[in-house]
Amino acid sequence: MQSYTIGQAARLLGVSPDTARRWADGGRVATHRDDAGHRLIDGRDLAAFSVELAQNGTAGAEDEPPHTSVRNAFPGIVTAVKLGDVAAQVEIQAGPHRLVSLVTREAVEELGLEVGDQATARVKSTNVHIDRA
Repeated sequence: MQSYTIGQAARLLGVSPDTARRWADGGRVATHRDDAGHRLIDGRDLAAFSVELAQNGTAGAEDEPPHTSVRNAFPGIVTAVKLGDVAAQVEIQAGPHRLVSLVTREAVEELGLEVGDQATARVKSTNVHIDRA
């Protein structure tokens, strides 16, 4: 399972590292330490927390304005992967934005996408493409 530093988590959540650090210090998101003593957040925990923030309307409110161009990339965290026999649905929380992409099951397996993974949704018109980070 992928883990994220406080800085990486902040970027994915669309907030400052200080805000992410305060949330971790306050127990809003669980952290653990690696062998070097750096604080890390488990990808599944970060995915769940990003969904909670988005539902409460607090994600990304302080840093950058949301991306508005249809040709933008939305770096975020995979919050759900639903596999069918042929198709799959992948949900990504990118700051305050929840993006859903319908792709082939083969594409999800090829990318190795799992909840908690960092990914970028690329939006062009009505299509959402996913790049594994």
